[in-house]
Amino acid sequence: MSGLVISGGRVVDPASGMDAVGDVAVVDGKIAAVGASLGGAERVIDATGLVVAPGFIDLHAHGQSVPADRMQAFDGVTTTLDLEAGVLPVGSWYERQARKGRVLNYGAATNWAFARIGAMTGSNAESSLEAFGNAMRDRRWMDNVASDAEVTGILDRLASGLNEGGIGIGILNAYAPGAGVQELTAVCQLAAKQNVPTFTHVAYMSRIDPESAAEAYIRLIGYAGATGAHMHICHFNSSSKTDIERCRALIEKAQAQGLPITVEAYPYGTGSTVLAAAFFSDPQFVERNGTGYDSVQRVTDGYRFHDREELLKAQAEEPSSLVLWHILDTEHNAHHRDLLDMSVLYPGGAIASDAMPWTTSDGKTYTGDAWPLPDDATSHPRSAGCFTKFIREWVRERKTVSLLEGVRKCALIPAEILSQSTPAMRSKGRLARDADADIVVFDYEKLSDRATFTAMNRPSEGVRHLVVSGQPLITDGVLDVAARPGKPVRRPVVAS
Repeated sequence: MSGLVISGGRVVDPASGMDAVGDVAVVDGKIAAVGASLGGAERVIDATGLVVAPGFIDLHAHGQSVPADRMQAFDGVTTTLDLEAGVLPVGSWYERQARKGRVLNYGAATNWAFARIGAMTGSNAESSLEAFGNAMRDRRWMDNVASDAEVTGILDRLASGLNEGGIGIGILNAYAPGAGVQELTAVCQLAAKQNVPTFTHVAYMSRIDPESAAEAYIRLIGYAGATGAHMHICHFNSSSKTDIERCRALIEKAQAQGLPITVEAYPYGTGSTVLAAAFFSDPQFVERNGTGYDSVQRVTDGYRFHDREELLKAQAEEPSSLVLWHILDTEHNAHHRDLLDMSVLYPGGAIASDAMPWTTSDGKTYTGDAWPLPDDATSHPRSAGCFTKFIREWVRERKTVSLLEGVRKCALIPAEILSQSTPAMRSKGRLARDADADIVVFDYEKLSDRATFTAMNRPSEGVRHLVVSGQPLITDGVLDVAARPGKPVRRPVVAS
């Protein structure tokens, strides 16, 4: 047989339910066969004693660059998508990725926040972390209800992004809490008409009314019911804060009634965002969130803020700086660990990292080609170890779910969430004939995240081989730094 055979591994495929020793044959970027004794090939990977699984699919990754891809490769990820924020304009973003070359398969939604920025402030800057932070200096798009003319401008920009192949609409509602229900209803109606999901960072995250997380979820449930739009909840854990139990009950009931709502979570009690985020400047920040200002920590130097005045001053001076937000103390608080479990183990929920870009000590996004990453590159541990942490802690050590179910949450469920709207995803997340050859081979006993809050840029260990689009990217634990096998995941482009 020509091509590649991965032989003698423990083949774990949640789509078929297979969990048995076998071979996987790859020809021309596709899986040609899965079975026993498939014979020789041009190249053979001996997977004896290792797990062979579909590559993990990250629905929520903001890095979208070669260095970010490389770190995620060691986390077992083969497809990395920016759906919560998305990009704008969409067409030129895909063209730029293809021109530069990507390590992992990639894709993005169309960005509602930047559609708002363009329609309401006249700034048509291309979406980026820096442009997002700078846009927060003009708060009209964050605080104001859009006029009818502005709503038309927002919808036109979103429709253009969808026509250019965007994978749904990313709705960063928490960053523009002033957006009205009429506007968001129209956005969801557009999504329903185009048969694409919305990927929502819910409007509010407080533990108390008004503008509580519960209120935000009631709104999201209402949008799903009133428009028929598929509403995907981003980072269910950090959006619900310490009120996850109440919020989980609301979503469970809505799903039981047949509403098109899906969820994702990451296995950390600490979030990350830009310093200029509107929720940090809330005068009732402490009361509404149950955390002090010292829960907000600058990524580049580890500095924790002391009070509101200091934080507001830093927001004005360095709006694009990345910060950590320490919400749940899972190390010392058993109740907080239970709360995180409620989101991470949500039935039918995906694991998704919310991986942040890598930044250097000067606060700038790192897009260089050095491997390993520069010593001063920082992000969030989830940008390096989300999926390996979940498999290590929840599957292997705590045995809360089986390995088959763990892989389902990391690979098949993310693919299924997108399969109706994005045909390219129907051949991902599974080990079956004619599926895309995106495959992770790992040492189950050694698979582990290594990134910590004091050493964020440590790659995970235990991924022995990684195949992307049929091309070996990691072989015997060593990255091929020249490889750029990543292919776009994109909806069909509509001819203008």
